[in-house]
Amino acid sequence: MVLITMAPSMHEFSAPLLSSATSSRSCSISSTSSEADDNSPPTSHRFELRDVATTYEFSCKSLAVLSGHIGSVSCLALCGEFILSASQGKDIIVWQQPDLRQFTKFGQGDGSVKALVAVGNKVFTAHQDSKIRVWKVSTSSENVFKLINTLPTTKDYLGKFMKQSNYVQTRRHHKRLWIEHADSISCLAVYNGLVYSGSWDKTLKVWRISDLKCLESIKAHDDAINNLVACKGIVYSASADGKIKAWGKHGNTSHSLQGILEGHKDVSLNSVTVSEDGKWVYGGGSDGYIMGWEGNANFISWKLVSETKAHHMAVLCMCLIGEVLCSGSADKTIGIWKREAYGKLCKTGVINGHQGPIKCLQASPCNVGNGFLLYSGGLDKTVRVWWVPKRFAI
Repeated sequence: MVLITMAPSMHEFSAPLLSSATSSRSCSISSTSSEADDNSPPTSHRFELRDVATTYEFSCKSLAVLSGHIGSVSCLALCGEFILSASQGKDIIVWQQPDLRQFTKFGQGDGSVKALVAVGNKVFTAHQDSKIRVWKVSTSSENVFKLINTLPTTKDYLGKFMKQSNYVQTRRHHKRLWIEHADSISCLAVYNGLVYSGSWDKTLKVWRISDLKCLESIKAHDDAINNLVACKGIVYSASADGKIKAWGKHGNTSHSLQGILEGHKDVSLNSVTVSEDGKWVYGGGSDGYIMGWEGNANFISWKLVSETKAHHMAVLCMCLIGEVLCSGSADKTIGIWKREAYGKLCKTGVINGHQGPIKCLQASPCNVGNGFLLYSGGLDKTVRVWWVPKRFAI
């Protein structure tokens, strides 16, 4: 017997959300199936996946295409009622939820924005110029996102620049303070009052949110760090050296290496994501594979449990919400996967729509009509919004 999961009818979504496909605004928003007709309803995409014993039907809905960036969209983050998107063109756009209108735009500094995270009333942005900028979110001012500091802070510099022991060799005949990144900052993660930054300089740095002080600098990898994620006291760093490393700390001690999750030989790991309980870790590689590891109860060892050929080209980004894993690829598609027993991944659908590689994904934790909203950003300079079902019928 084959059951078919249908996407929710459009009246099951809230009216403000639906208005994003048809209402007029300064930014360009349209249906992905017919961008020439702005009044066409959001499109339902269906995919049948067959094997010997199982038939799945997957249905998602394209809700909006958000245009406004002058460069490729590099990262996304949720910030309260807003969704933030940043680009290679240095600009950060704030989109109001749920109607998805452009609320404001901010940005400053040299080099493109590589990563951003939001915590409390602050937004941290990582840049190609090796700096982290800190923005305060204020509703009492017209300038809602106000730049308040740059990391490392001037106070941190002044406290360390006089001592030669605070300098490290970054390349031949060149030294920097250990609190400074020597190359582009590619990724950020937030956990338990700390911000973690990973860089192409192969180091992982730890910053305290309360006073913005740099606490640690770790020589983490043999090649560029591409992605970071933190969960259950463990920080995972994915690198072009083909490894995911797990870092932990106990009490007031410094971070130490807890384990190494080995990927395929000579294959860059571009993305890492972890389940809410910390048990399952997934890494996306430049060979199009998603690899899965199971962690033990104490998060001190991990074993490889799955290797899935997910895309024809490199996996560039992933996000995990509940039992649903979403993967974005250089092949311009988004793969939707269900996590099954023993961490195995079962493909439930493929989303098409982007005209270029997909660089970033962000899922909203809020339930919408038995599904969730998925935001995707790509090299086509757009942010696309999708409704994805959480449950799939067999």
